Amino acid sequence: MLKIAKERLNELYAKINESMGLFIPIKRAGEVNYAVWGEGKEVSLETLKTVKSPKNMFFPQTENMMQFKTEGKNIEIVDIREEYKELRPFVLFGVKACDYKAIEVLDKVFLADPVDTYYQNRREATTIVTLACSRPEESCFCGVFGIDATAPTGDVTTWLDGEYLYWQVNTEKGKALTALVKDLLTEGGEKEVASQQETTKTVLEKLPFANLDLSRFKPENLNELFEAKEWEEMSEACLGCGTCTFVCPTCQCFDIRDIKTNEGVLRYRCWDSCMYSDFTQMAGGNNRTTQLQRFRQRFMHKLVYYPSQNDGLYSCVGCGRCVNKCPQKLNIVKVIKTLGGKNND
Repeated sequence: MLKIAKERLNELYAKINESMGLFIPIKRAGEVNYAVWGEGKEVSLETLKTVKSPKNMFFPQTENMMQFKTEGKNIEIVDIREEYKELRPFVLFGVKACDYKAIEVLDKVFLADPVDTYYQNRREATTIVTLACSRPEESCFCGVFGIDATAPTGDVTTWLDGEYLYWQVNTEKGKALTALVKDLLTEGGEKEVASQQETTKTVLEKLPFANLDLSRFKPENLNELFEAKEWEEMSEACLGCGTCTFVCPTCQCFDIRDIKTNEGVLRYRCWDSCMYSDFTQMAGGNNRTTQLQRFRQRFMHKLVYYPSQNDGLYSCVGCGRCVNKCPQKLNIVKVIKTLGGKNND
């Protein structure tokens, strides 16, 4: 294991930035989100949860897909993906265990056949440096989904305390990144990391949602769960605002639209939400016409549909963003407690 003094982290960032792009949690206007690092920007590794998850680095909120240029009756299709061939490799720094697990969920969607090449190009260009949690919040419940917040994977795993950032290499990408900054790193840190992990695990075990019971959410219970009468009561107060889907690190729904510009027609995609009344709306209508149906779809997908198709991998990582942001407190924890196993009583 390697380490670097906390007061030298800006040197580390600058060294990485000489050869690669660097995206890191940056505080701006009172909020912390992943942004391009630069001298003078306020890095906030201590922030447990960025407002938007790092999925934005691979699956941007808005993304151009192609362009159509017209001249008379001739139409030229411009493949914007050509730009990605020169995409500069970049480092995504400070990713928490829940958000890293969320990337695995997204990989199974966007890298399955047919591969989403827009996502793939960004994913392949990225080296991910994860950061273990040392101060989990009451809204966290990643352990319910088998995630160890004290030992995330990634290309490089790091731990941060009051004095040092500790550094562990996991992959070939991680080795290449470490070679770039090796002059700044020294040996040591095993005891300090082990001590931090032990302390954090004690805290995690005492969190309010640490023992949520998922035992009822199984493929064989699909029809029973789908028809549960509790959906009506839970969904009554839902505003359909979509906040839960926009802060969620695993939501992957998007819309595709065309817009006319001075240079032709631009096709782009943008995040969408299954909680919206016009989601998948077509000339023939919509197959989910009530808020109950939309509410149920969101949580059945997270807890039943997705895991049944992906070897039991849930499409929730327990980050707690929806717990913090839902204005009506209609988050996934309430669904699990209402419809889950007997231990939720």
